[in-house]
Amino acid sequence: MQEFDQRRQGLSGLKTMAMIRAFESRMPVLSEERLIRGSTHPSAGMEAVATGVSLALGPQDSIASNHRGHAHCLARGSDPGRTMAEILGRRDGYGGGKGGSMHIGVAELGILGTNGIVGAGIGLATGAALAAQMQGSDAVSVVYFGDGAANQGVLAEALNLAAIWKLPVLFVCENNHYAQSASIEEMIAQPDLKQRGLAYGVPSVDVDGMSLGDTFTAAAEGVERARSGSGPTLIIADTYRYLGHMAGDTEIYRNQVEVEQWQAKDPIARLVSQLLEAGVITTSDWEDIQEEASRVVQEAEEFARNSPFPDASDATQDVYSKGVPA
Repeated sequence: MQEFDQRRQGLSGLKTMAMIRAFESRMPVLSEERLIRGSTHPSAGMEAVATGVSLALGPQDSIASNHRGHAHCLARGSDPGRTMAEILGRRDGYGGGKGGSMHIGVAELGILGTNGIVGAGIGLATGAALAAQMQGSDAVSVVYFGDGAANQGVLAEALNLAAIWKLPVLFVCENNHYAQSASIEEMIAQPDLKQRGLAYGVPSVDVDGMSLGDTFTAAAEGVERARSGSGPTLIIADTYRYLGHMAGDTEIYRNQVEVEQWQAKDPIARLVSQLLEAGVITTSDWEDIQEEASRVVQEAEEFARNSPFPDASDATQDVYSKGVPA
């Protein structure tokens, strides 16, 4: 199993997390400017999960995401400019501006798509794992979903099939404690979510989702298990979103004390402290990383703002598959 290396995964992960934080922090602003039509769901505070899992994946692997999926795409390597352009509904986006925030797919990176249907990615990733198994590939698929989606019936079905067939799939539940505005205590009788996987014989673990190292280690173990033919793993990543469920969220369902308690666990600040203490980076290095993240996001936004809107004549393009060449 891969060990978490502060100089390799730690430094790389910090750069990715800083960029994601800068990217996601722009979402409420762009929504207020009405540059984003419809809902967008930032994941500031949750960066360690997407980044830690992505660091454990290979180029042959795939991911299926959810409505809060920008971080998953960026951590997997999507271009910030094209990602931002899609969110803004512009032609240079990955879906030609027709998918938007909740429908970003990047075939060449194995990104099966963000998804506005709660829990829909669970079936997609399980299907991708079955395809890999049938094709004799060593590819692993990952699905990200939230604590709210844990109540969807598709999870029970997917866990059962994946366990029976020993499918190479990693189920990653980002438990940020709220399904929009309903707390996990209000909507789940058994709050120990790993019991969902254990009930189907799926190895299931809790992980500190505010720790890049812990998340990477759990993901690497799950990926190794899947790639060796031993079947699925369920990871319950305890995490928290610092911004509202979406732009304009009143956040009346949580109090400032709770938010501040989670802000004290900031995954980026924790990683910076660890890398400084280990001598992997200096204060000056961290300043440079922040500046680079800001530059990348600023350039992405400029690219997206300058990209044209798709033409109305494109509305019927890419609606139906043209088939796969023999």
